[in-house]
Amino acid sequence: MQSDIRNIDLNLLRTLDALLDERNVTRAARRLALTQPAVSGMLTRLRESFDDPLFVRTQRGIVPTERALELAGPLKQVLSDIDTMLRPQLFDPASAELTLSIAATDYALQVVVVPFLARLRTLAPRVRVAVVPVHNQPLQPLFERGDLDLALITPDSAPADLHARTLFEERYVCVMHEGHPDAQAGALSLERFCALDHALVSYDGGSFRGVTDEVLARLGKSRRVALSVTSFLVLPRLLQCTDLIAVVPRRLVRAGDGLVIVDAPVEVPGFTKTAAWHERTHRSPGHRWVREVLFDTCASQC
Repeated sequence: MQSDIRNIDLNLLRTLDALLDERNVTRAARRLALTQPAVSGMLTRLRESFDDPLFVRTQRGIVPTERALELAGPLKQVLSDIDTMLRPQLFDPASAELTLSIAATDYALQVVVVPFLARLRTLAPRVRVAVVPVHNQPLQPLFERGDLDLALITPDSAPADLHARTLFEERYVCVMHEGHPDAQAGALSLERFCALDHALVSYDGGSFRGVTDEVLARLGKSRRVALSVTSFLVLPRLLQCTDLIAVVPRRLVRAGDGLVIVDAPVEVPGFTKTAAWHERTHRSPGHRWVREVLFDTCASQC
C-alpha cells in the first residue's frame, strides 16, 4: 500500500468487500445504498491506495485481480472484527469473571455490603469483590487509577465529578439490651436519657463527643459518654453485655438480637448513604449490572 491506515476510509473497505462479493459495480452500489458513480469513484481511490487495478472489466462484469483475491479473506476478518468492536457488549452474570473494588465504612459494610454480597453470590458467583476501608484521603485518584470501582459514602464526601446515586436516608435511634432497666418503658425521657451512661463511635478514636452531644448542648443539656470505640461493628455486642445505651443508625441494629430499640428523646440529624462511581466504569455493561443489583438490594432493605 502506498498510504498508511490514517488515510484509509472504512467505507472504502466496505466498498471493496461488496465489489468482491458482487463482481458488479451496479449491484455493489445497490447493496451499499450508493449511486453507481459513487462506487466507481471509491474504486478509483481503492486502486490508488493499494497500487493495483483490483478489478478488470469483462463482458460479464468485473473480475478481481490476484491482489484483490489475496485481500478478500483478511478484509472479511477486519470488517467482522470492527463490527464486533462496535456492537454493544453483552454481560452474562452467571459466567462473568469481574473483579470489583468497593470502599465502605464499617457501617456500610454491615448494612449495605453484606446483603449486597449475599445477592451477588447467587446471581454472579464468579464475580470477585474487594472491600476496602474509606480513609480520609481523596477518592478521585483511586477511581482514576482503577483501584476503586464503587464508594459507599455520604454526599458531602463525594467528589463533584463522580456519578452518584442515593441509596437510602438513615436516621438514628436509641438502643439498649433487652434486660436493661429502662428497656420495658418503651421510651426515654430527656432527663433519663441524659442520666444514663452512653457509648459512641469515634472513627478518629478517643473522642467522647458526637453529634448527639451537639444537639443536647443546644438544649442546655449534656450526657455522660462512658465508652468510645472506633467501629460500629463491635457496638451491638457491647450493648448486649453492658448497661450502656447508644444512639446508632437504625439499619445497624435489629430488634430480636437481644437489643431493644426506642426513639431518642432528641432529634439527632440522620444522613444520606450514596453510591459513587467514576466515568471510567459508567458505561461498562458489567459494572452497570452490578450497580443495579446494589440499588435493588438497598431498595428491598428499606
